[in-house]
Amino acid sequence: MIYITGDTHGDQNRFFGKDSLASRLTANDYLIVCGDFGYLFRNSLSERVFLSDLERLPFTIAFVDGNHENFPAIYAYPVIEWHGGKAHQLRKNIFHLMRGEIYEIEGKTFFTFGGAYSIDRSSRTQGVTWWSEELPNEIEYKNAAENLKKSLFKVDHILTHTLPREMILRYRKHPDPHDLQLTGFLEWVMHETQFEHWWCGHWHDDQDLTEKFTILWFDVRRIE
Repeated sequence: MIYITGDTHGDQNRFFGKDSLASRLTANDYLIVCGDFGYLFRNSLSERVFLSDLERLPFTIAFVDGNHENFPAIYAYPVIEWHGGKAHQLRKNIFHLMRGEIYEIEGKTFFTFGGAYSIDRSSRTQGVTWWSEELPNEIEYKNAAENLKKSLFKVDHILTHTLPREMILRYRKHPDPHDLQLTGFLEWVMHETQFEHWWCGHWHDDQDLTEKFTILWFDVRRIE
């Protein structure tokens, strides 16, 4: 089965605490995190040890990137072909789903496009606790558009960190001017693409915004 959840932010209890994911998922399962995975944020020895602990779990873990990620650390891992798309492989069962790729898992197709702007940049240090790669570049936008075109603008699920601009307004939030290119691009994807459901994180909330849009944080949803 395929399960989706929201920002984990390097919280080890999400996997090994009481009623944790480790106790609920099996070797036949996939867990997808909608950004701010965070288990490689400091790129420290303790984090790498914990990734090795995650590697011993029986299920597969995949994540789109959020804004609170150490991008150089993630990008240092090899790029492989995984379920029809390109992914960074952090461990044998841990994969970073790259921007603009389309994957097929258990007969379902997933378009992925991570990233968002860190509104708390003023309290962080560039290259230490935030990285410019948190926002997509033109190559990633182009890759996304080309892959959607190849798919005839039809996928089953869309996985992002933030929301399209129109949906941010529906959520009664104000789109940040620093990532209007990203949220505007996601709005274009929303209108151009036929999809079954859109999943995101970022907003630290668990809410079905509409019948087709779900914001996740701690909830773990199963794709039927």
